[in-house]
Amino acid sequence: MSNVIGVKIRKRNRTTQAEAGDLQAKLGDKVLVETSGGIILAEVVPCPGYTACCSRKNPQLEKIVGIAEDTDIRQEELNIRMERDYFQLCQKKITKHALQMKLVDVEIVPDGTKVVFYFVAENRVDFRQLVKELASDLRTRIEMRQIGARSEAQRIGAIGCCGRELCCTSFLQKFAPVTVKMTKEQGLPLDPEKISGVCGRLMCCLAYEYENYVEMRKGLPKIGKRIQTAAGIGKIRQINVLSRTMLLEMEDRTMSELKLDDYKPDMLVRK
Repeated sequence: MSNVIGVKIRKRNRTTQAEAGDLQAKLGDKVLVETSGGIILAEVVPCPGYTACCSRKNPQLEKIVGIAEDTDIRQEELNIRMERDYFQLCQKKITKHALQMKLVDVEIVPDGTKVVFYFVAENRVDFRQLVKELASDLRTRIEMRQIGARSEAQRIGAIGCCGRELCCTSFLQKFAPVTVKMTKEQGLPLDPEKISGVCGRLMCCLAYEYENYVEMRKGLPKIGKRIQTAAGIGKIRQINVLSRTMLLEMEDRTMSELKLDDYKPDMLVRK
C-alpha cells in the first residue's frame, strides 16, 4: 500500500498529497518535496479530502525525499524575507516607470537561480526596462509572469461569501470553465454581486452541481413555455427542481404553483 500523506507548500496555499515512501513523517514536520520546479520545503498536514485518500495510489503524486534540516528551514525563512523586500523594490520601480500593471506575488525558485514576479494587467505591458533594472539590482535571473484574476485570488487567498476558505486555495487542483448558462440552469439570480467570487469572475462552485441540475431538468419544459392546467393556461416563470415545483403566470396575471410530479408532456401548449 502506498504511503501518501498531506503536505502544504507555502506558495501553493492549498493542501496536496505526496508520496512519502518508507519515510515516517508526523503532522507538523518540515519535509522536502520533489516537484517539477525543484526541491521545495513543505509542512506535513492532515491529508486533504476523504480519509481514504491516504491509501489511494496515484502515480502522478510528487515525492517526499526526506525530512528538512535546520539549514533548509533557515533558507526558507530567508527566502520569505527576501521575497518581501523584492516585492517592495519591484513595486517602487513599477510606480517609477508608470507601468499599468498590478504586482501580485514574488517567488524565489527552489534552487535560488531565478526570481519570478507575478502580476495582472488588462493590456500588454512593456516591462523590458523593469526587468533590466531588477536583474541589475538583484543579480539573478528575472521572470515576469502575467496571471489572470482567478490565479491572483488563488495565490493571495481569501474567504468566500460562504464563510469558508476559497476553493482554489483549499482543494481545487485546476480551474474548470464556469458559464452564465450554469447559473440559469440552477435558477440563480443573474446578479453579479451574488454569483461572482472575490476574483470578480463567476464562482467556481457554480459548476459543482450543474450536471445534477441538468439531469433533474430532463423532460421538463423551458422557462417561457405555456402549459394547460386544470385552472387554465399558464406561462412558466420559474422551475425549482429542488422543491419540485413550477411557478406559472396565468392568463389573468395571477401566479399559480404546479408540482413537477403533476406535469405531463402533453400539457405543453403547441403554437
